[in-house]
Amino acid sequence: MKPQLPAAAATTRLSRLSELSPQRQALVRLCQSVDYGQILDLQVRDREPMFNPAPTLLLDFKLDADCGDRPESELADFALCAEVCRLLDRLDQLHTGCVQRVEVRAGIPRRAVIQSKLLEAAR
Repeated sequence: MKPQLPAAAATTRLSRLSELSPQRQALVRLCQSVDYGQILDLQVRDREPMFNPAPTLLLDFKLDADCGDRPESELADFALCAEVCRLLDRLDQLHTGCVQRVEVRAGIPRRAVIQSKLLEAAR
């Protein structure tokens, strides 16, 4: 089994699901299970997504078509797409805080709204 790098390591170096911490793997899997929709109020502590309290999920689905599971959800490991790497990089930058919304399309995080405070030095 490969050793997992700490969350503080540059995410852009990580290219596979198996290289992520369990919490980050859970976030990737959550995006896959949402498929189309939004993840709201995702808490981040020490660069890691927290699931207690659980984020709110908004699921977007068509009523005139059958929805199938994401094919990669059955895989034990796979290469991470650029959007996932960018989201994880943002978690590294945030360090501790709240991701108010992650928009997910086809199991991939496409947009995120991150709550941030104005730093004293920036005023």
